[in-house]
Formats: sequence, C-alpha cells, structure tokens
Amino acid sequence: MRKPTKRKPTLRKKTTKKKGFFGKRFYTILGVVLLFLTLAFTAFHYRDALAFYFSFRSKHEIKLKNTSKIEGARIFQVLSNHPNKVFGFDVSEYQGKINWEEAKIIEDTFQLSFVFIRATAGKDRVDAKFKSNWVQAKERGIIRGAYHYYRPNENSIEQAENFIQTVHLKKGDLPPILDIENLPKKQSIDSLKVGLRRWLTKVEKHYKVRPIIYSGESYYKDFLQQEFKDYYFWIANYNFFVEEIKDHWLFWQFTEKASVPGISGPVDVNIYNGTPKMLNYLVIQ
Repeated sequence: MRKPTKRKPTLRKKTTKKKGFFGKRFYTILGVVLLFLTLAFTAFHYRDALAFYFSFRSKHEIKLKNTSKIEGARIFQVLSNHPNKVFGFDVSEYQGKINWEEAKIIEDTFQLSFVFIRATAGKDRVDAKFKSNWVQAKERGIIRGAYHYYRPNENSIEQAENFIQTVHLKKGDLPPILDIENLPKKQSIDSLKVGLRRWLTKVEKHYKVRPIIYSGESYYKDFLQQEFKDYYFWIANYNFFVEEIKDHWLFWQFTEKASVPGISGPVDVNIYNGTPKMLNYLVIQ
C-alpha cells in the first residue's frame, strides 16, 4: 500500500491593518483646538456681559445662587439686546414663598413688569401657591397673567372648568394662557388638537378674550403652527445662541435659570415683543 505524501502547510501572509491618514492623537488635538475656539468665540461674543459680571458683581460681592456666570452673561446680553421691550418672569409653587417686595429687577439693571402665574393643571389640580402669588402680584403693581398646564390625556372641558373656577381675571390682567408641552399617550394628535380647541373656545367664551398658547418652539412648529395660527404664542426657546425674539412670538421665554431677588430657586424669564404702551393694550380693558 502506498503511503500518502504529506503536504507542506501553506504559509499565510501576515496582513497589516492600514492605519488611517490621521491617528488618534490628531483627533485629540483637533478636539482640544475646536473646544478652545468655541470658548474663545463665546468669550468674545459675550465680552461686554462677562465684563459686567467680573467687575460689577465682584466689586459689589453679589452671589449668583442659581445661575452660572456664562448663563448669567447670556441673560444679560439678551436683555440688553431688547432695550424697548418689556421683561417679566413666571412662577408656580415650585418657587416656594416669594418675597414680592424684592422681585422687581433682574441683573441689577432690568425692571420686571409682568408675571405669569400657574393657576391649574389638568382637570382637578390647583397650584398650591396660586392664590397668594395672584394677590401679591396685584398688590405690588405687577401685570399678572394666569396659565393652565394642559394634560393631554384628561378631558379638555373639565380642564377648562377647573381653570375658570380658579381664576377670576380683572381689568389690567393678561389674557388666560394654555400651556401645552406633552404629547398624548392614549389618543391621536388630531384628537389632541380637538381637545385644545375645545379648551380655548370655552375659556374665550367665559372671559370674552382670546387666550394665549404657551409651548416649546419645536412643539409649536410640529403640531400647533398651522392649526392654531389665529392665536398668539408664548414660545420657550433656551438655545444658547438665540439672542433675538422672533417676530411671530408674542412672548419669549429665553431662560429657565435666572436669579431673581426674593426667589430662592431658578426662575424663567420672558420678553414681551412690544413696548410698555403696547402691553397695556394687550391686557383686559
């Protein structure tokens, strides 16, 4: 019997992975450079506002309780960009007890002339601080407005009735406000819009004034812009590099991290897209 011949093992060539044109070190350096340029651009862009913080605030030993210096600089810059507009803030029970005597000015420079106060949420919730905030804002001469936090999965008429039973608007108050931020879990977007329209219609019929709608800019563009174009909007947009109010925003909530005297926690700050005289035409006559 013939013995089988042993085959020589075939030698495989070692394959070497081709390295990219740029190594890890290059991308690390590039990242550091881009970060430095971003910080340098931000510092240059906010140079006046930052100078305010590092000079005036240091000189007077004023501490920022809720706001970083960068965010504080942006707030100062945005407010400075709107010298002919009107500034205000909004509060709820989350701000706790407010010293309304002190809550008159922001950044030691800009007067706060109006306030939005949360009144109700859903079909049965009343904000724990609404009554006291509502009365004290009026006593301090601040133009006040009440808003309802809408819950998409609850009956819209019952929510409207909750707001109507809680809020008694008077001459000089802002129109009622519907706050819609969330998407429904148990109904379609079309059904949500029907519910919103029912709330708005019932509230308008009761107070004889058209409500204002509050929402984030993305929510507004995706779900509200077309169907509710006959309403005024109060828009929330906290984008760090957005510094000018848009023409179609009646109010702009541009930060949620401001420090306001007399309030212990962070505060939302808003700009009215008009002059003080125009704001007086907006309120209930």
